[in-house]
Amino acid sequence: MTDRSALSPHDSTAPTLPFSAGVRTGNTVQVSGQGPVDPETGHYVSPGDVRAQTVRVLKNVEAVLEAGGAGFDDVIMLRVYLTTRDHFSAMNEAYADYLTARCPSGVLPSRTTVMVGLPHPDMLVEIDALAVVA
Repeated sequence: MTDRSALSPHDSTAPTLPFSAGVRTGNTVQVSGQGPVDPETGHYVSPGDVRAQTVRVLKNVEAVLEAGGAGFDDVIMLRVYLTTRDHFSAMNEAYADYLTARCPSGVLPSRTTVMVGLPHPDMLVEIDALAVVA
């Protein structure tokens, strides 16, 4: 059995679904899919604006990473889920700006982007992450 710990950002509301925001085991941090939710209110933000939602989602991912002692420079894989390929360009621009500023090594994480149905009608984007802490 491995030593695992559940991760929860300090500024988030209590989880409403039956899973951890993230899990750390050894030097590995897995962040569950994060949506465009304001951590203080628990409400979805920026309906219809995938660029703003992408930034909010990445902030939420970053908060879980930090709770696990990691940052974006430790991330080896990000998975991005969009509701339509029409949002790809705006998401990609926001993503590039956010990640480039947070990866001082210059090595951006690997990424997969897929189009799916998301669990809440206001969600345009969801992102999960896998990090390995040195």
